[in-house]
Amino acid sequence: MARRFSQWGNDLYTGARSYDVVGKRRTFFLLALATILISVAILGIRGLNLGIEFRGGSQFTLTNVDTSDQTSAVDAVTSVSPSEVARVANVGTNALRVQTSELTDIEVQEVRQALADAYGVTADDVASSYVGPTWGQDVSTKAFTGIAVFLVLVMLVMSLYFRAWRSAAATILALFHDLIITLGVYALVGWEVSPATIIGLLTILAYSIYDTVVVFDKVRENTDNLNGQYLATYAERANLAVNQTMVRSINTSVVALLPVASILFIGAFLLGAGTLRDISLALFVGMGIGTYSSIFLATPIQVALREREPAIREHNEQVAAVREARATGADPSQVVGVSLTQGADEKNIVPGVRLANRAQPKKRKR
Repeated sequence: MARRFSQWGNDLYTGARSYDVVGKRRTFFLLALATILISVAILGIRGLNLGIEFRGGSQFTLTNVDTSDQTSAVDAVTSVSPSEVARVANVGTNALRVQTSELTDIEVQEVRQALADAYGVTADDVASSYVGPTWGQDVSTKAFTGIAVFLVLVMLVMSLYFRAWRSAAATILALFHDLIITLGVYALVGWEVSPATIIGLLTILAYSIYDTVVVFDKVRENTDNLNGQYLATYAERANLAVNQTMVRSINTSVVALLPVASILFIGAFLLGAGTLRDISLALFVGMGIGTYSSIFLATPIQVALREREPAIREHNEQVAAVREARATGADPSQVVGVSLTQGADEKNIVPGVRLANRAQPKKRKR
């Protein structure tokens, strides 16, 4: 199995096997658009379950409880404030967290006692805290500001690093794809969005960028001296880069997702609601989506944008003309105005053409 996977990766790198990811980019664009629309629809219908840190309110934490029943907590809150809809979550195996909107001091004391009576614990086992709406609004503003600053810096750094704003734009579009789908999953499952979730979102955005930069670096390497050959277009060279880095992206993602999945399982099924669960879901979904977007979305978007550049568009037309000339037996040199002798482009990597030992570095002669 491992040997076959290794051989598969080697074939992708040398070009013996190639998946036309860039050529089928319309399919991936439509798939991404459909997924984004579904996520937006879920966000619009269900909304995000914002934590108390963002919306403010009162919070009660019960410890040393013998049951995980949440109905008793809802009934206890309702007995004090009939119009209140409490949010109850299990924390570990013997604790509960109850969140409400802002309550008066008298209501807080009554709810504490009602919760203690409902679960057969003392009032000292029920801790209460309060988060003001101003503080929650401040946290929300800083969270969105942090993400906005992050995206602006990414756009700036990517533009400087690749010296092509279209590469930065493709990266940002792929990041929005990852971000919206991850938030859509949060809205779908109804898990709480806490400050830990924001940290998780920033982490997965960084991970997605890292994966995308690796692929873009390979694209830049493969398209270096693009106009010096007429065998492959920019899109074909970029597609080769995607195939060459596919195994690396899969391996990196699997290694990263395994520990995150373990944290998610422990947080969701053993510890209940908490920081671990909030951050691990964002990491798990975001890393998976980020890997997908770096392979099937970022590079196709980059190619679609860069093919609008006059130089690349002109080169594509020259490659097509040379291919047509060779197919009809005509002299391709007459088409592009330069000498194209048979075998002159053999050193160039051609998608689908196996280079075998020619792809290996040459030994130095003693």
